[in-house]
Amino acid sequence: MNPIPERYARYYLEAAPSLSVLVFGNAVLTLVGLRFYVDRGLAEVSTFLWPLFADSPTATALATLSFATLLPNLGRRADAAPTNLPLAYLHTIAFVWLAKYGLWTVVALNLGFSSYFPDPFGYFGVVLSHAGFVAEAYLIPRYGTTTRGALVTALVLSLANDLLDYGVGLHPPLRYEPGLALAVVTVALSVAAVGLAWLAFPTRRDLDSG
Repeated sequence: MNPIPERYARYYLEAAPSLSVLVFGNAVLTLVGLRFYVDRGLAEVSTFLWPLFADSPTATALATLSFATLLPNLGRRADAAPTNLPLAYLHTIAFVWLAKYGLWTVVALNLGFSSYFPDPFGYFGVVLSHAGFVAEAYLIPRYGTTTRGALVTALVLSLANDLLDYGVGLHPPLRYEPGLALAVVTVALSVAAVGLAWLAFPTRRDLDSG
């Protein structure tokens, strides 16, 4: 189940100019996102926890790595790209982070609607840019595979991230104090994002056993 038509996915994933935009565009977004977190206390967080604190930059960094694996495949169909167990884990976790934090940002800003609207960039720019994360996520199953182990690992990592966010207070910076509703929605999105990955990816059970 993939809402991105194959012809559009192939255009972005098989042509050098468009694939380069995906790779380098996500790399730039990662740096911009990190700058946002630097201004909001990144230095006060343990370096080991940065990937779990800086959620959106982590998503775009994973996307950068995932799309970059296609560079040696240029000139061939995206669905002919090599697959193996490490790549299955990378592609699955990248999908889950992109889908989860794309949807999370839309939900979070609408739960605190009055804190963001009508700021043109603070609301519209952030919502639209993060909604694009979901579209990017659905490009990945056009060339990647998943396994049961990768799906379980993505779920465990995502729920651990939620525990840190709302149990320890490392949630992404917001203009309002998040309450129980956002915490519950975030956990639900962790489960939903893994479910979407399970539906979207071809499953390679043989990789888990071999």
